[in-house]
Amino acid sequence: MKVQPDSSAFDAAYADGRQQVVWTTLVSDLETPVSAYMKLADGRPFGFLLESAERGAGSRRDRYSVIGFKPDVVWRSRGNQAEINRSALHDSTAYEPLTAAPLEALRTLINESRIALPAELPPMAAGLFGYMTYDMVRLMERLPDANPDELNIPDAILTRPSIVAIFDSHTDSITLVTPVWPKPGVSASAAYADARERLTDALSDLERPLPYRREPRSEAGLPLAWTSNTTQAEYHGMVEKAKEYIRAGDIFQVVPSQRIRFPFKPSPLALYRTLRRLNPSPFLFHCDFGELTIVGSSPEILVRVRDGKVTVRPIAGTRKRGATPEEDQALAEDLLSDPKELAEHLMLLDLGRNDVGRVAKIGTVKVTAKMIVELYSHVMHIVSNVEGELDPKFDALDALIAGFPAGTVSGAPKVRAMQIIDELEKARRGVYAGCVGYFGASGAMDTCIALRTAVLKDGMMYVQAGGGVVADSDPEAEYQETVNKAKALIRAAEETVRATSER
Repeated sequence: MKVQPDSSAFDAAYADGRQQVVWTTLVSDLETPVSAYMKLADGRPFGFLLESAERGAGSRRDRYSVIGFKPDVVWRSRGNQAEINRSALHDSTAYEPLTAAPLEALRTLINESRIALPAELPPMAAGLFGYMTYDMVRLMERLPDANPDELNIPDAILTRPSIVAIFDSHTDSITLVTPVWPKPGVSASAAYADARERLTDALSDLERPLPYRREPRSEAGLPLAWTSNTTQAEYHGMVEKAKEYIRAGDIFQVVPSQRIRFPFKPSPLALYRTLRRLNPSPFLFHCDFGELTIVGSSPEILVRVRDGKVTVRPIAGTRKRGATPEEDQALAEDLLSDPKELAEHLMLLDLGRNDVGRVAKIGTVKVTAKMIVELYSHVMHIVSNVEGELDPKFDALDALIAGFPAGTVSGAPKVRAMQIIDELEKARRGVYAGCVGYFGASGAMDTCIALRTAVLKDGMMYVQAGGGVVADSDPEAEYQETVNKAKALIRAAEETVRATSER
């Protein structure tokens, strides 16, 4: 096993007190991200798998897939209290409360986890990975917090894996990466030996046969009998109330939602494997946080920071895919000629410009793509792209706060829309409309909006979906839109149940 850097370069950096990574790269043309996850991280709390499917390309993978596991640090937050477990490798319960406010405590952890990554490694080679719920916005804006927390989950969990495995589909290789944090009383040679041992253990796991996995047999009837926290009539009332606020001039648009739930026995990984096949998207994720697992297939960036550039990519406007390229073209032309879809998209594009402008250098905010149609596995969307140069006085967390949550899941103006959402909806949103992603050790960040996302907890599966309400919205059409959006996850769950019940 060839390890980089060599011991002399490692020793020099360690003597200077620099945090660094140790890594090895191997050929991986016989392995897949899912099989590697099953060997490395499945069944281990806080293991995760992040993948990407290219837009409009069916199930083809994008360049990188990432597996992380065995975190040395786990950070989580509820309300105004954050806590941290710095002994997560040995004791999953050793959380200590932090005195700083949650966002400042998170900023401190991000900064102490910084590493100057070598140029040959991608930005997700080390860092903090996890989720933030929609309700984290209550730490960013003055909003009520009277709705019940039906899911009873942390508002955020971020983990710092001691091993990250990066699949590169361009080179058919896997790179195993482990960070090293200089510690008093630990010599450079001992730290290097420990890092090599972690890589060797991971390599041994990769080389073993795929473990046999017996899924729990599901006896659930099909189609699945789901229930919602909002009746059809109640959702109609939400839409009508939202339109009253629009007519009164409070808002231009708001995005109410409903939460669907049903029992689900198969493993979250079985659901993920079905979802990635049925609904490939730019952001695919399976994240095991012990008390809950999040599985999703999101189409939309929330905020990305890379090479000093801030990017948001608002998506608004949807049509189903056609059966032929000619049908796709006709549907795309219809979408781009729909005044309502265009007006809604322009409003959200303006929100995106404003969000980027809050943290970008003056004069650098640009719309680099405006109202183009992108094709996904089952639908097409109107998409725009907004970029700006990150002002040096801000960091990746500032950029996330500036864009959180996305206007596409809240409304415009954003703060007033969120106040109305709290009034209309029955419960805290939880993961829905929050984000999943990472803060890279080198200062990069990549987050997606938690859409087409399932929360699995205590034998139940929860799926939430919303739709943008404007002045002329039809209540029944808006209700059906939320059901149709949720059906992507419901169909994946049903196919997973069907597969496990036939064994």
